Amino acid sequence: MSELWSESGTGVLRLPSGRLIRGRGLRHALDPTAPRPSYGVYLLGRRPPEVPWESGWIRWPDFRLPSDRAAARAVLAEVWERAAGERVEIACGGGRGRTGTALACLAVLDGVPGEEAVGYVRHHYDRRAVETPWQRRYVRRFGEG
Repeated sequence: MSELWSESGTGVLRLPSGRLIRGRGLRHALDPTAPRPSYGVYLLGRRPPEVPWESGWIRWPDFRLPSDRAAARAVLAEVWERAAGERVEIACGGGRGRTGTALACLAVLDGVPGEEAVGYVRHHYDRRAVETPWQRRYVRRFGEG
């Protein structure tokens, strides 16, 4: 088991349960002094580049929704479980739309009502997270199963 993220770290979101998850944009250089994740999930329309830690991929085109929503739900549930004891990151190209949507879905899994999850992520992660109306609707409905 690795150390968890520092709550003051760039892009780190604290969920109500205390789980810490880092969101980031892959287009931004990774700080060489920042801790590395033990597990990362990448939300991209095509296969992400290789990373030196365990990783997963959700096919998720920019400004859209996951191509396979059932698979996305399963991966996000695993992220939520692993975040209890590991450094887990979620990332897309810019770190706002898809990453913010996934973080809001994790907030739903953590007990935040679907209709409040986008606001929670915008307040605690990035005020411009979750960029499109269909991403907001996806989060609202995520708790419905």
